[in-house]
Amino acid sequence: MSARAKATLAASCAVSAFIIWGVHYQQNKEREAMYQGVVRDDERRREKMKQREEEFRISQRKRETYERVQTVVSNDASNDH
Repeated sequence: MSARAKATLAASCAVSAFIIWGVHYQQNKEREAMYQGVVRDDERRREKMKQREEEFRISQRKRETYERVQTVVSNDASNDH
């Protein structure tokens, strides 16, 4: 094999190895980015749940206050008969 052929073979092997490494590197970065998205979504979901629980507690306190001050009448259909 000539020196030129050996150089071409070595260069093509090096380029191929670099491309393979690059693809694996890119896949790992994308996988990490997707995982971070899941982590952020979980954190947003937890924060939203905390807000809803706090709003519910506030609503319950308001209701208790209103029920102490006002008379509450039920509008159930079963009570009409």
